[in-house]
Amino acid sequence: MQQSPTGPEAQGTEPQSTLYQRVGGIPYFKDLVERFYRFVEVDATLRPMYPEDLDPGKDNLAMFLVQLWGGPPYYSRDRGHPRLRMRHMPFAIGQAERDAWFQHMREAVLSTDAAEDDVALLLDYFDKAATFMINRE
Repeated sequence: MQQSPTGPEAQGTEPQSTLYQRVGGIPYFKDLVERFYRFVEVDATLRPMYPEDLDPGKDNLAMFLVQLWGGPPYYSRDRGHPRLRMRHMPFAIGQAERDAWFQHMREAVLSTDAAEDDVALLLDYFDKAATFMINRE
């Protein structure tokens, strides 16, 4: 699910900066994804859903987030339209998987030095995106 951030961008006024710029660009998102994957690596619910080699997924997630939050469109250039729900359909994602994923991403975001307003935007998006991925009872 690709949503626009809330705030000036959604109101049609020219923003001072994008979240991508405010948090520090690609390095922030690569670090965020590394933090998130540290939780995934040891999560009994989520780890079986991921391939043995986590590196390609890390890069895909980081580049998706870069693009989503106002950075260069490397994700679409390399992988096409995000189609998040379609790409995740092969995986059984119920409430437990959604909650584990969101909890780990929440912890990852909270462990960064992003400003409070940007943390709120990120967490709101991740909460909604995690719920959108549920595809099983």
